[in-house]
Amino acid sequence: MDNSTSEVLRQARRIVIKVGSSLVTNEGRGLDEAAIGEWSRQMALLAGEPGARREVVMVSSGAIAEGMKRLGWPKRPREVAELQAAAAVGQMGLAQMYETKLREQGLRSAQVLLTHADLADRERYLNARSTLLTLLQYQVLPVINENDTVVTDEIKFGDNDTLGALVANLIEADLLIILTDQKGLYTADPRSDPAAEFVHEARSGDLALERMAGGAGSSIGKGGMLTEILAAKRAAASGASTVIAWGREPDALLRLSRGERIGTLLVAPTQKLQARKQWIADHLQLRGALVVDEGAVAKLRGAGTSLLPIGMTQVEGVFARGDVVAIRDAAGAEVARGLANYSSAEARLLCRKPSSEINALLGYMAESEMVHRDNMVLSRQYPNRPLALNGQARAAINSRASCCPT
Repeated sequence: MDNSTSEVLRQARRIVIKVGSSLVTNEGRGLDEAAIGEWSRQMALLAGEPGARREVVMVSSGAIAEGMKRLGWPKRPREVAELQAAAAVGQMGLAQMYETKLREQGLRSAQVLLTHADLADRERYLNARSTLLTLLQYQVLPVINENDTVVTDEIKFGDNDTLGALVANLIEADLLIILTDQKGLYTADPRSDPAAEFVHEARSGDLALERMAGGAGSSIGKGGMLTEILAAKRAAASGASTVIAWGREPDALLRLSRGERIGTLLVAPTQKLQARKQWIADHLQLRGALVVDEGAVAKLRGAGTSLLPIGMTQVEGVFARGDVVAIRDAAGAEVARGLANYSSAEARLLCRKPSSEINALLGYMAESEMVHRDNMVLSRQYPNRPLALNGQARAAINSRASCCPT
């Protein structure tokens, strides 16, 4: 492993850890208290490491498997209602076990249940994102599972590898660690092919990986190695690299955080911020536009700041929170484009208003910016000419710089 690869692991500050059913339930024999306790110990050390504190999210399977054990069912049922009943029973024990083990390590935890519909709906997606980021801000470790009790086959993620990748996209994680009952990825099934070679590192999205992976998972879980490969590809869309490693490897999480070579590392082709900004830049369907004054143009292009409501003079079109909108100058030239933090109706109320008045005007404040600089891409075609600012415009720039965050 070269230094650059090692840095991918060492520099990861926001990490999603996904653990499969067969590990969590010890192949269906019941929740593995010792294993969950060991992962909790390592997560606590990652979250509390002096000078290098990491934000950790756990995506855990196991609710249905634990419910099956508690109900005395030897085989996974096929009927949706029975699966949902098993999930409801098992979720109680799963949440209790994680809460107990994390609390023993001095970590506060929160249970978060998600469905595909939560992430397909824009408003619910943004609300889920805000909740998770707030939990991390308060150093609370979210334990996420699919809400199997209410979903149907049509709206299921399909497996928690996919859920782990979508959560990595949701919170813009640096790294997705998938802990499985296998050491990592091989060029072929090592159980049937003695010539199979271990894959230490590859590029996420490489089609050759999908050809290598195959076969089904255990009778307890639903996925196989192919689901891990596809999850890594999905996680890479937001710039997250993925590690597939054996869940019972001693101190696996800690050793990975030090850059040690464990399992298979699938490196994302683009970095996190680049991936998001490229998506915004390539977005062809703009929902609306924000017209800004000369002072805002100068701040956006000269200082790389966020767009604050006070710099907006007009709102065009109809858009929702999270939509991609254009940012234009008074002449109609596109200065930038980015993700709106407020809907068009709300934005119209915020024009020319300082951020300190957002709560009074709307009854709540999602963000202090209309468009955050991390969710903004400057237009390359915008004429790079000096702006002739009058005294009023310069005063507005200085006022915003002194009283409003970027």
